[in-house]
Order: sequence, then structure tokens, then C-alpha cells
Amino acid sequence: MTLAANLIPLPVLVPTLGAAATLVAGRRPRLQRAVTLAALSMIVVICAALLYLTDRDGTLALHVGGWGPTALGPLGITLVVDRLSALMLVVSSIVLLAVVVYAIGQGIRDGGDRQPVSIFLPTYLALASGVCMAFLAGDLFNLFVGFEVLLSASYVLLTIGASAARVRAGIGYVMVSLVSSLIFLLGIALIYAATGTLNMAELAVRIGGVSAGTRSAMFAVLLIAFGIKAAVFPLSAWLPDSYPTAPAPVTAVFAGILTKVGIYAIIRAHSLLFPDAGLNHLLLVAALLTMLVGILGAIAQSDIKRLLSFTLVSHIGYMVFGVALSSQVGMSGAIYYVAHHIVVQTTLFLATGLIERQGGASSLQRLGGLAANPLLAFIFLLPALNLGGIPPFSGFIGKVALLRAGAIDGSVLAWVLVAGGVVTSLLTLYVVSRVWTKAFWRPRVDAPDGDLVAARTTVLLEDTEDIAFDERDDVGRMPVGMIAATVALIAVGVALTVFAGPLFAYSDRAAAEVLDRGHYISAVLGAVR
Repeated sequence: MTLAANLIPLPVLVPTLGAAATLVAGRRPRLQRAVTLAALSMIVVICAALLYLTDRDGTLALHVGGWGPTALGPLGITLVVDRLSALMLVVSSIVLLAVVVYAIGQGIRDGGDRQPVSIFLPTYLALASGVCMAFLAGDLFNLFVGFEVLLSASYVLLTIGASAARVRAGIGYVMVSLVSSLIFLLGIALIYAATGTLNMAELAVRIGGVSAGTRSAMFAVLLIAFGIKAAVFPLSAWLPDSYPTAPAPVTAVFAGILTKVGIYAIIRAHSLLFPDAGLNHLLLVAALLTMLVGILGAIAQSDIKRLLSFTLVSHIGYMVFGVALSSQVGMSGAIYYVAHHIVVQTTLFLATGLIERQGGASSLQRLGGLAANPLLAFIFLLPALNLGGIPPFSGFIGKVALLRAGAIDGSVLAWVLVAGGVVTSLLTLYVVSRVWTKAFWRPRVDAPDGDLVAARTTVLLEDTEDIAFDERDDVGRMPVGMIAATVALIAVGVALTVFAGPLFAYSDRAAAEVLDRGHYISAVLGAVR
């Protein structure tokens, strides 16, 4: 076993051991924080090493315990890392580290004194383990296990503090996740019944012997399961009601990473398992509707968290667009855009947490005058312009790449998607400009509910979380840790722009590797069959 292969399980193993250690150290918060920071820092270094090694040597595979699919048929457990999964691991690990620094700077607690902060860090590390497991899984069942580990951890993080709004959102999130998991299990059962294996490399070889109609049916079942997790329209209605109620760091990591795990699964299913299943037109229509419905929903919102949740849904459409084109140019654009969106969307939710700290609310009905704090204005404005696709930021570069891929495709539907992408980008810019105008430029006394803190008037039920925030004694203070973590992610977003050339060259190589199934199959099975 090579040194590179020995590194493959560490992104799963390190946070798992860290979660156990922090759980034991529940009564020693300083030790908990030290272990968490050390574990996540190690993951960043390990994932960066895997990125370098896969770019140099190609796809790497590890048969856990030596039980590969060639030795024990479909029973072997295989971990695989290629350029795509390595990039996802690196970007996700950076975001996970930045968000936990933000959470520690915040004091972890984000609300009443009832929050059980001792379980936050162990659960957060379990979430990190599940995310890494999903990116490394070489078979469908362990991909399912990775999903369930991260989802189980997300249930706890979403409802931490047990306020009424969070419990309601948690119940909805749990129900939707259970339905998605059941559909995924159904798809696994169908695939195993048809092919006799769940190993993705072995499945890629055997799937050719299955009839075209059966292949399309199996792919459709997986698309429904992964589409729910990725929040692809019309399977996205759950997200805007679930994410905004969670604490700021939890919402940020959910928005940045969890939906992208679903996108990653769609890429694998589409390119490796079912490249000719014939559902590309359906995916293109879903991408268009996801873009437009998501951004129209964002326009109608007056709360920044819900507004950003709808923009999150909208921009998932760009990624599905690139995948559905089934070209190297489209896949390369999608891969780059996924990396961009993980960083920028997380940064905006962290900036919203700072807005809550400074202004005591996230509702545009109650905010104003935040431009008086130049640092906060800068922290929000830069990622907002990036999300809106203003040149020369990475959001503009990624969108241009995807629109170019659509133009190269040349089909009527692709051109409709190009037009939809342009409209969505312009509306995104309008949405973030509205936040800037109302929350930063407008005097607070001009806000409809700008005097709510003093008057303590009764407002709508969904604003009760803001009232609790207004009454806290830490409003107006932005801890250094929260600022440092957010600024660090802004720097990563700027780096995606400055180094766009090398990053696009990498994403081109990753796209070529993803679309040429032989690299993946030969790395896992030892030879192209």
C-alpha cells in the first residue's frame, strides 16, 4: 500500500476520532476547542496533499482491509479519490475550519442559555466525517452511509437550543431527509437486483448489460433522492424553511456544503454510472426552473437569511446546467462553480450572522444604517458582488464558463438556459443590491420596524427569533474570531478569482477525468474492462 493510499481514509478517520475525544472532554471546553481546531486543520492539510497527489498521479483507490471487489465480489469497501473529490474535500475542509473558528469566536451559543454547547463540537466533527465519507465513497451503500452520518449530525445542529422555530424547522428537515433516504435505499435495491453489485466502478462496467429502460428508471430514482438533497426544483421547497432558523455558523455550513454533496452525487451518477440514460433534457429543464423559481422567491423575501436560502436554491441550477450538458466544457464550468459557491454562499451567511450581531436582526424591515460600520459593509459587499456575478469575481468567471458551454452546445434548450442564466444573474444582483440599500444605506429610523427594540412591539411569528436577539446584551459587538473567519473566507473567494487560470486548468482536467470513466474503473478494478 502506497503512502498516498494510506492518506485516503484519514479525512474520515481524523474527525471521527476527534468527535469521540471532544465528547469525552465535554466538561473541558478549552480542550474541546483545541481538539476540534487540530482535527479540522489536519483535514485541510491531508486533503491538500490528496489534491496534489491525484493531480500528479491520477485517481487513487484504497480497498479497506484489502477486501477489494476483485477479491470478494461486491462486498469490498472501497474509498476512491480523484481530482473532483479531492477538490471537493479541500474546499469543504477549508470551509469547515473557518466556520468552526467563527463559532468559537461567537462563543458557540447563539441564543438562550438553554443551548447544550458541549455537544456542538462533537456533532460538528461528526458532520465533517460524514461529508468526507460521502466524497470518498467508492460504492453506493457507503455513499448512503456518508449521507446518513452527516444528516444525523445536521439534525442535532439544526435544533440545538430547542426553540419552537428550530424544532418546527427540524421536524420538516428530518421528514424530508427520511423520504430522500428511503428513495435512495430503493434505488440501491433496484441497482443491486439488476447488476449484483453496488461498487461504482464494477457497476459502471456491468450497467451496459442492463436494458435502456431499466437504466433510465434506476437513474431517475437516484436523481429524485439526490435532487432532494441538492435542493433541485421541484424538490427544493424544504430548504428555505429549514436553514434560516439555525444558528449562524450552522446555517452557513449547511448552505455551503450539504447541498453540494447532493450535486457531487448527481455528477457521479450522471457521468460514471448512467452516462447514456437519456435524461439530460429533463435535467436541463430542472436547472432552468431551479434558477428562476429560486431567484423569484428571493425577491419576495424581507429576511436576509431566507433571501440567501432562496439564492442558494437558484444557483444550484447553474451547477445542474453544467452537468446536464454532458460536455467537458460544461462539466469544467460546473466543477469550478461548485467550488466558488461553497465559499461565497458560506461567507454570506457568516456575514449575516455579523449583521445580526451589529443590528440585532436579520429582517430588512428592521435594519438600516449599517454602512456606519465600514468593516461590516466590506465583509458583506465583497461576497455579495461575487454572488451577483460582477466582473472580475469568480462568480462572473464561473457563469461565463457555463454560458459558454451552453452556447457551444447550440441546442434550443441550451440557449434557453443561457438566457435564463443571464436573467438569474441580473436578478441576483438586484436582490443583493436591495439588501445593501435597505440594511446599509438607509437610516434605521426609516425602516418600517426600525424602532422595534425600543417599543418592544409584537411582530409576526417568524420574527420572534429576532426579538430574542434584540434583547441580548451582546448585540453591537462583533468578536474578533467571527470577523477573522469571515475575512479568511473572503480571501479564499478572492483567491478563486486571482488564480482562476490554474483553477480552471485543474477543473478541465477534473472534468476530463470524470467524463472518461476508464480512469476511475482502472484505479478501482486494476484494469479497464
